[in-house]
Amino acid sequence: MELIKNRLLTISTGILLLFTVWVFIFTESAYETIETTSLWVRNYFGYFYLYLGLACVVLLLAVAVSPYGKIRLGKENSRPEHSLWAWSAMLYSAGMGAGILLRAVQEPVYMQQNPPYSSQLSADILALEFTFYQWGFTAWAFYGLFAVVVGYALFRQNRKVRISSSVFENRASKKFRAGIDVVTIVTTVFGLIAAIGLGTTQIKGGLNHIFKASFGLSVTLLLTLLVSAIAFYSAWQGLNKGIKVISKINILVTLCILLFIFFTSDIAHILKSFVIATGHYILDFIPMSIAYGEYNPGIAFLTDWTFYYWAFWLAWAPFTGIFIARISKGRTLRQLILGVLILPSLGTFFWFSAFGSSAFQAIEAWGSYNGEFDNIFSSLFIFFENYPMATFLNFITIFLLISFLVTSVDSAVFVLSMFTDKGKKEPDKKHRLVWSVFILLATMALLLLGDAKPEIDVLIAVQKLLIITSLPFALFILIMSGMFIYNLKKNHS
Repeated sequence: MELIKNRLLTISTGILLLFTVWVFIFTESAYETIETTSLWVRNYFGYFYLYLGLACVVLLLAVAVSPYGKIRLGKENSRPEHSLWAWSAMLYSAGMGAGILLRAVQEPVYMQQNPPYSSQLSADILALEFTFYQWGFTAWAFYGLFAVVVGYALFRQNRKVRISSSVFENRASKKFRAGIDVVTIVTTVFGLIAAIGLGTTQIKGGLNHIFKASFGLSVTLLLTLLVSAIAFYSAWQGLNKGIKVISKINILVTLCILLFIFFTSDIAHILKSFVIATGHYILDFIPMSIAYGEYNPGIAFLTDWTFYYWAFWLAWAPFTGIFIARISKGRTLRQLILGVLILPSLGTFFWFSAFGSSAFQAIEAWGSYNGEFDNIFSSLFIFFENYPMATFLNFITIFLLISFLVTSVDSAVFVLSMFTDKGKKEPDKKHRLVWSVFILLATMALLLLGDAKPEIDVLIAVQKLLIITSLPFALFILIMSGMFIYNLKKNHS
């Protein structure tokens, strides 16, 4: 009865149910509407997203190096609630997760075969540099800005774990604040559905590759059930007993795979590529971030790649930022900002250097490229065929995909539960159950719809839907940043 009376929960789930019914009954028109609207957002706000991304990086760095960077999230003499290792593992698992497995080989190879712009750099280095750009500082700046604002409000001002409370508290009407929270919840659910759908599809692709089979919808649904069940158990156990433990396992397994590829490949070549590409990325970051002059790939390329990524990161930023804020108690703003910007970015750069450089060398050894790595769902498994213990690597990757999906879902379920349970830091377990079940059913409905409508790529449609829902957050960031700076000056001048 208490859950039924929860207005935020009922409104959010009601909107999601209405949307689901609309998509199921009017699938073709819904898809066309989503496609058209997402293109409109990218065409008219794409460059705004670019400038916003650069502004977020600059703002965070300015706060970090300023005296405000010494502000501690919590009591002045408190220690971080989680170790650097556990903290890094949780933020990376929630923020990137299975994405680095999906794109590990496919994206660098695509950039090498289709250079974004003419450059004096080699095609290999340019491909890595542009991949770093799309997965680096800007993505984590979007996450970090929300983390800093929410963390400051949560641990310094004792406000609730909600975007609306963190920014406005009593400075805006209840309806406006509720609207912000509803948009955050709906976007988070859409992002989760897309992540689970993509992840389980890649897992199925790996199983098909290993067993030379053609597993269908039933396997995808079983994988979805498995991921959701483990995620529910993890969220039910809470941060320390569930989410933290699985996140640590994720990073350990990821490091093992990375080190195996590193030590069984051309080590010197990987290190050289990593250093050179990272150096050029840092030097070219500003002109790349505003697509200036020779660094402008053109509107078509930007629309398909950079604008899409920026919108996607923005859509994930509120829930990921809230989760990072929740686990950052005891850290200073400087530690939080530099940790979020640098640690995961460098880890990602080395990951893409190892897999990308090795893939480039494999293509060179083949003598020609015939699209072997074009498919994001199978590229990594095909890549492993060039290494010893390929089957073992494939099974470990499938395990890691499941584990990364679990940490994305359990952290999101935890955040959604905090939202709908009055912004509590430790939400009631009934809310965790409701959101776990709702996400499972919504994802299964999406997969069933995709099977019934094979002519429409439903997973792509959901990803494009995130581009639409990211627009309010892109505009909201301007207000949020202004209010945050105002609060810092008011409380610490």
